[in-house]
Amino acid sequence: MQPRPDFGRIVDATLSNADQVARSIGSDILSGVFPPGSKLPSEAEMLARFGVSRTVLREAFKTLTAKGLIVARTRVGTTVLDSAHWNFFDADILAWKVAQGLDVDFIRDIAAIRMAIEPAAAEAAAEQATPEDIKILRGCLARMAQATNSASDFAHADLDFHKAVGYASGNVLMRSLAAVIETALLASFRLSSPVREAEVHEESVQGHTRIVDLIEAGDGPGAAQAMRAIITHGLDRLERASAPRKRKAAK
Repeated sequence: MQPRPDFGRIVDATLSNADQVARSIGSDILSGVFPPGSKLPSEAEMLARFGVSRTVLREAFKTLTAKGLIVARTRVGTTVLDSAHWNFFDADILAWKVAQGLDVDFIRDIAAIRMAIEPAAAEAAAEQATPEDIKILRGCLARMAQATNSASDFAHADLDFHKAVGYASGNVLMRSLAAVIETALLASFRLSSPVREAEVHEESVQGHTRIVDLIEAGDGPGAAQAMRAIITHGLDRLERASAPRKRKAAK
């Protein structure tokens, strides 16, 4: 018997009832409680489970349908779609995924998307960045350098740095990418934070500094390569950090 979703465990006063129901069901879909191809419980069961009105439940289902998680068919019921349909660029889906913990495969997927976009943003920034953009980037570097004891502080400074590169590129789509996947980026930056190792921390700050120096010098190809190097550096740390947990789980 599949475990029943627990609506109460994620109650958030800032969300509407429909959003809370969507979040509960969506989280259970992502975690496999309701796997692709399975049917959700009947409307009557859902109403009894969540204690909400039919209008609220249907609004939640509309939200999940729009995100590509479910489809409703007459005389068939509501079915969970294959993960190929799930919109992982949706802020809610990313937030639900992050809340469950990032696995190595998903982290690699994030890195691949970043590798496709961020070097191009750094190259464009070398042509478009204003003195104010450079000042903002230098400010992020200072915060990263000062964050020697807090993984969270370093992660927020790191995120602001990459968002600032996107902004400096002048490309509205590149500018938006970090904002779209901000939750996942912040979670991965926290996991890969180098603050626990002074040498690695310094290496990371220097790598980010090199990006800014090359942007300021107008060296687009150099800035792009420096961005590739820093993304690879972070991914390598994440994979090394996950290795002990994987070995432990295999025992």
